[in-house]
Amino acid sequence: MSEQIRMVDVDTVVEWLRTGKTVIVDVRERHEYDAEHIPGAHLVPLSEFDPAQVPPVTEGQHLLLHCRSANRCGVAAQHLVQSGYKGEINRLAGGMLAWVAAGAPVESGSS
Repeated sequence: MSEQIRMVDVDTVVEWLRTGKTVIVDVRERHEYDAEHIPGAHLVPLSEFDPAQVPPVTEGQHLLLHCRSANRCGVAAQHLVQSGYKGEINRLAGGMLAWVAAGAPVESGSS
């Protein structure tokens, strides 16, 4: 795994979300996103992942990639690195499974 990619836990992401310090990219498929997603998450499915679709991250914010169990977001993170992305890339440890199990906030439907 690249030095710029790291795993972060649910509590860290909840704090980032609460303080507006994260840009969240959900790399699951549309039907998974519609069923439930982290509030404010941008959908960029791995099946059609394009690094250019990842929203810009401003100074002081953290880019977070997530999927169902933290596997697909690893592939997406590698795509970002290979495309020349220079910033820090965070992956949600345990993915949506861990997020939901921790009782963290979710929304349903399209955004």
